[in-house]
Amino acid sequence: MDYGDKSWMNLLRWTDEYIRGVNNFLDKAFERAAQENEILCPCKKCMNRYWYYRNVVEDHLVVHGFVDSYTKWVFHGEGFSSRNTPHTSSDDDSSIMRDNIDGLLHDTFRNIESQVGDEEGVGERLSEDAKKFFKLPEDGKQELYPGCENFSKLSFTIRLYLLKCLHGLSNVAFSNLLELIKVAFPFAQVPESFNKARNMIKDLGLHYKKIHTCPNNCMLFWKENANADNCSICGSSRWKSAGPLTKTSSKIPTKVLRYFLLKPRLQRIFMCPETAAAIRWHANERPNDGDIRHLADGKAWKNFDSLHPDFSRDPRNIRLGLSSDGFNPFRTMSISHSTWPVMLMNYNLSP
Repeated sequence: MDYGDKSWMNLLRWTDEYIRGVNNFLDKAFERAAQENEILCPCKKCMNRYWYYRNVVEDHLVVHGFVDSYTKWVFHGEGFSSRNTPHTSSDDDSSIMRDNIDGLLHDTFRNIESQVGDEEGVGERLSEDAKKFFKLPEDGKQELYPGCENFSKLSFTIRLYLLKCLHGLSNVAFSNLLELIKVAFPFAQVPESFNKARNMIKDLGLHYKKIHTCPNNCMLFWKENANADNCSICGSSRWKSAGPLTKTSSKIPTKVLRYFLLKPRLQRIFMCPETAAAIRWHANERPNDGDIRHLADGKAWKNFDSLHPDFSRDPRNIRLGLSSDGFNPFRTMSISHSTWPVMLMNYNLSP
């Protein structure tokens, strides 16, 4: 769903037209992205980090204005159709509703496609990857229901899973939603449960690995420590337990690290022709006029090139920057639990 003309955002904030634009934005944002009567505040002070009621967000937008460059309101429902808004045949809506699933599958399994059928016995060597390759295109081409043009079984499952993530639906609630869809629309080709939908998403290479950690962050229960029950540094138990652990007692880890595997994500960059070309931007397309526009123009990048000439000789080699920041997923800093993501940025790409 496109929110329409946003030229009013550049007007003086005390004008009637700007205030009308703010209220129109709030109407649509609270319709599509509210959680418990609050939305993320997109003002220059809050920068989509804090949740507030409508009157607070309105005051912030009038006093501070919108955060710079926030013209695609992705945190406030833009890009997702509303049940109260009729579908139109505009180019934007068409591109949103008709996902390029065939292109996604082709890029994901390009190396498998080229090998299938080349030699005798190749199916045995491809094993699980080949099974995923044959299964996903089948789901991608299967109509959601007879005559459906906007969704395939796979694209609808992906969209439902995105909805679950955006609105924080529990696994049980998601399974119940799938059951309700099956009862109401018996001809719809949807997964029977959350686990089956998750496995379908996982086969696209978007999964992560869970690694138990020491509650005091001393170590990971990984590799040679994968079967340990206590931290080798501070002695803390790996498990939450009300009593002594037995073979039949339920073991719940005290803390879990979720690791989004790096290697398959780097491989995927080179599977897609567009991103494979973009990865060489810093060497082939970057303006080289002496001005500093990109990290490649700086001394640190050039010093690295001089120290590692073999690496720098091939522009396809990826430079990664590491960043970490903390945030509280429950919208109030009075709660002790917080999440600390560690992110890697691809420095090969253009700004």
